[in-house]
Amino acid sequence: MKKQKFETQAIRNQLERSQYLEHAVPMYLTSSFVFEDAEDMRASFSEEKERNIYSRFTNPNTTEFVEKVCAMEKAESGVAFSTGMGAVFSTFAALLNSGDHIVSARSVFGSTHTLFTKYLPKWQIETSYFSVDAPETAESLIQPNTKMIYAETPTNPGVDILDLEMLGALAQKHNLILVIDNCFATPYLQNPIDFGAHLVIHSATKLMDGQGRVLGGVTVGQADLIREIYLFTRNTGNSLSPFNAWVLSKSLETLAIRVDRHCASALQIAEFLETHPKINWVKYPFLKSHPQYALARKQMTQGGNIISFELKGGLEAGRSFINAIQMCSLSSNLGDSRTIITHPASTTHSKLSETDRLAVGITDGMIRLSVGLEHPTDIEADITQALQF
Repeated sequence: MKKQKFETQAIRNQLERSQYLEHAVPMYLTSSFVFEDAEDMRASFSEEKERNIYSRFTNPNTTEFVEKVCAMEKAESGVAFSTGMGAVFSTFAALLNSGDHIVSARSVFGSTHTLFTKYLPKWQIETSYFSVDAPETAESLIQPNTKMIYAETPTNPGVDILDLEMLGALAQKHNLILVIDNCFATPYLQNPIDFGAHLVIHSATKLMDGQGRVLGGVTVGQADLIREIYLFTRNTGNSLSPFNAWVLSKSLETLAIRVDRHCASALQIAEFLETHPKINWVKYPFLKSHPQYALARKQMTQGGNIISFELKGGLEAGRSFINAIQMCSLSSNLGDSRTIITHPASTTHSKLSETDRLAVGITDGMIRLSVGLEHPTDIEADITQALQF
C-alpha cells in the first residue's frame, strides 16, 4: 500500500483491536500490567522483550499518541509528557550536562526563558540569545562547549519566523543538536525535521488537543536522542496520563480539518485588523506585510491561528480593550476552539523586565489573538465593539 496522507494517518494509525473488536480505541486506565510468570517478568524488566510494565514507563494509549505524532513529524521515535513545559525541560535535562552551552533565539515562551535564566544556570548550563531580527548572528555565539540550538517558529507571542533551513545547516556544520518548538505550526503546517531539526517539541495542550480540555507534551525525533529523554522521563515521572493520551490521540484525528478552519479565519481577521485605525501594526505569517512572509511561505503550508497586533495607546489601551471584550475568552491558553485574547505585557510576560519584553517585540499595547473556530465575522464584531474605547 502506498504511503497514506496526513489526514488518513491521523485516523488510521491506531492500536490493534482487542478481542472485543472495538472500533474506537479503548482507554487503558491502569497503573501497571501483569506478567505471565517469573521469566516473563524478568525478560520484561531487562528489556529483552517490548511490553507494557508500568504506565509511568509506557501505556497503550500513550504509545498510540506518540506513534501518531512521529508519523506526522516524520520522526523516528518519541516520548510523551504531562505538559508541554515538561517536554521542554525533560529534553534539556536529559541531553545537557553541567558546563554545556545553548544557543537560542531570544523570542521564546516565558517559561522557557525562565528555565534558561533561572534554573539551568544552577547546573552551570548557560544560554546565549540571538535576535530573531538578526539570525545570522547565531553562529558567532557558538562556543567550544555549545551542545544545542533551540528555537520556536513561529515565535510566542510575536509570531516571528526563523529560517529552519539555516538553523539546520548551522547545527550540522558545528555538530550541534537542533531542537525546534513546533507548537504554533503543528506538524500539519510545518515539519522541522525536513529542514535538519533533530528533535521537535509540542505542547499538545494547544492545537493538538484543540478544545482546551487536557494538558500534554511530546518530543519526537532522532531515536538515539529520544532514548536518553525516555530514560530520564521514566525515572523522574514526568509522564503523560493514559486518559490525556487517549483524548489527544482522538483529537489528532480532526487536527487537519480544524487547523484548516483556524488558518482561513485567522488570515481573514488579520486582513481586517490591518485596516482598523486604532491598530498600529498586525503580524501574521501569511500577511504580505509580515517581515518574514516569504520565509513563512517557504516552510509553512498555512499561517497558523495566532495573530499579534499593537493597539494605539499602550498599556491602558490594552487593558481597556481586554475589559470590553464580550464573546472572546480572556485566557492564557491558545489553540482552542474558542477564540482567546491575551495582553502579554500585563499577563503571560509580565514577569519579564520591560527591557526583556521590548527585546522580543512585546510592547505595552501588544495583543495576542488565538483565533478559534467561531464564525470569523462574529470574532471581528467582538473585536470591533471592544475597540470603541
